[in-house]
Amino acid sequence: MSTPTYPHLFSPLELGSVTLPNRIIMGSMHLGLEEAPGGAERLAAFYRERAAGGAALIITGGISPNPEGRLTPGAALLDSPAAVAHHRIITDAVHDEGGRIALQILHAGRYAAHPEAVAPSPIQAPISPITPRELSAAEIERTIADFVRTARLAQEAGYDGVEIMGSEGYLINQFIAERTNQRTDAWGGSFDNRVRLPLEIIRQTREELGTDFIIVYRLSMLDLVPGGSTPEEVAELARRAEAAGATLLNTGIGWHEARVPTIASSVPRGAFTWVTRRLMGKVSIPLVTTNRVNTPEAAERALAEGDADLVSLARPFLADPEFVAKAAAGTPERINTCIGCNQACLDHTFSGKLASCLVNPRAGAETVLRITRAPGRRRIAVVGSGPAGLACATTAAERGHDVTLFDAAERIGGQLNVALQVPGKSEFRETLRYFTVRIAETGVRLKLGSPATAEMLAAAGFDEVVLATGVLPRTPDIPGLADPRVVTYLDVLRDRVPVGDRVAILGAGGIGFDVAEFLTHGGDDDPSDVAGFLAHWGIDRESTAPGGIDPAPRERAARGNMTAAPTAQQPRPRTVTMLQRKPGKLGAGLGKTTGWIHRGELARRGVEMVPGASYLGVTDAGLRIAVDGAERTIPADTIVLCTGQEPERSLHAELAQRGITAHLIGGADIAAELDAKRAIDQGTRLAASL
Repeated sequence: MSTPTYPHLFSPLELGSVTLPNRIIMGSMHLGLEEAPGGAERLAAFYRERAAGGAALIITGGISPNPEGRLTPGAALLDSPAAVAHHRIITDAVHDEGGRIALQILHAGRYAAHPEAVAPSPIQAPISPITPRELSAAEIERTIADFVRTARLAQEAGYDGVEIMGSEGYLINQFIAERTNQRTDAWGGSFDNRVRLPLEIIRQTREELGTDFIIVYRLSMLDLVPGGSTPEEVAELARRAEAAGATLLNTGIGWHEARVPTIASSVPRGAFTWVTRRLMGKVSIPLVTTNRVNTPEAAERALAEGDADLVSLARPFLADPEFVAKAAAGTPERINTCIGCNQACLDHTFSGKLASCLVNPRAGAETVLRITRAPGRRRIAVVGSGPAGLACATTAAERGHDVTLFDAAERIGGQLNVALQVPGKSEFRETLRYFTVRIAETGVRLKLGSPATAEMLAAAGFDEVVLATGVLPRTPDIPGLADPRVVTYLDVLRDRVPVGDRVAILGAGGIGFDVAEFLTHGGDDDPSDVAGFLAHWGIDRESTAPGGIDPAPRERAARGNMTAAPTAQQPRPRTVTMLQRKPGKLGAGLGKTTGWIHRGELARRGVEMVPGASYLGVTDAGLRIAVDGAERTIPADTIVLCTGQEPERSLHAELAQRGITAHLIGGADIAAELDAKRAIDQGTRLAASL
């Protein structure tokens, strides 16, 4: 497999007796199928598609070496002949497609969400309610043996190698960093003692499994927490890991408790490849870079500029199992690009749900959501080209149906075009590009600027009618809403109205936060501004501080800082107040892995957040509210309603009057938050059933 379009990406790489056909590794992701009934068969189907799609080496989700190292109670172990047979189903599927696969061995340490959690020292993690028990010296030796035993069983199960998880703040990382290792014995104190655990695991695994077995060591190259490793310590550990027998060094960025986003959509593409580059030339084994590399162009650039020898993509393989094959064919426009939203993958994982993908609901559901040729060709009308309509129309056409997609607008996208206005959501352009290509290649007949009427649909005689007509903003019952200062979120995000300097936002769900982000963001939203991103989050490339955090105040950062004096590029800061009726933290329903980013950003910009507010009415002075019985007026030039949505079903009612049954999907079915994840999933599943 080769292509002149991406010469570095498709250059083979020899790893001893193994030759990788390209430089793209599928990084580790825990799907939840590892513990689910029938999970082996579903995992086998999942990994089979990625191997067939061209991934040079697949790394599985984390498997614990022993019970106390589990992330959650009941998490998977590889510790018995039955478990070996279970995993053989997975490795056989990958090898049938000519792929290679490595098992990640992960000990959670103090991140374990169960009372048996252990760590180098009994220090509670800020993201956990559990204080771990300190491991004894004998237990450390046993833990090393457990890692080696798991690796040996992985080899018996057919794995080509293992990845030893030494980053992201898990157990091995906890031993390495002084902030979490306060031991005074041979496993703590000096640098030599603190890195003894990973080096012993690598060395003993190599001795046990021979020279041909692949050992990937996931090295935390930038901890992003105070008291983490210095660049010099990272480089020294890399050299020692090579000497101990590691085949590859994979890059780990940030502990889970770090207060710096590392993989969210607001992180520029390839924002951390420079971290891997610092080690280039300091070891002789290949280095793998990672984090927010989601296109072939970004991967090729990292390799061409000498940042790494290989690139690890995790979530992009959820979005499109054929990522590599499409890049190799010179058709990157056909790739369903990962948008870095975390909504169906990491948010699901950390909520105990099965992981999938917002833009590809088949991820992890390959055996249950099958897109097969329809037994008969039917004429289908889909009304509305938002995410639900796009998914339904293209999937139905892929199955062989004759599909016409109607939209009154002049471009596809629906509410996705509104989301594009919000800083940090520019990746939705990739989703619209993908669906544009899909419409053409599946043969969907696209009718833009064509409002569909009940009369027209009835006259055309479609076999099936699908309504993806979206939502309408809900108007609450509050006195004074006829005031011209009162507008909806659509008015704001579609630039229909001027917005004043003093703004009150009613509603603090996802839409309310989007509006606040839009109204307080300074300057242009440049998703490629790596330097601005790093400065904004206090990351200094030249810093030698432990953990890599710039000790200077973050308020120096201009990007996004709405409390600083305005410049020619930065508009005058607005005074924004967000309100919600229910008590408790605003944004509690935001994504589990990204909500803290949005709340922190708005707090930094001086946005006031008011829970438990009763809306008394709009007056000449502004918005009158009551909180805990105390009344106050919030001065406001603009009052933005983000108070929910209602399904747009007027066409559904008109069709029903004519005796035509129509399917409702997306917001037209359920108008809670604007939920592209549910919309695409629902549209795909309906199309698969027609």
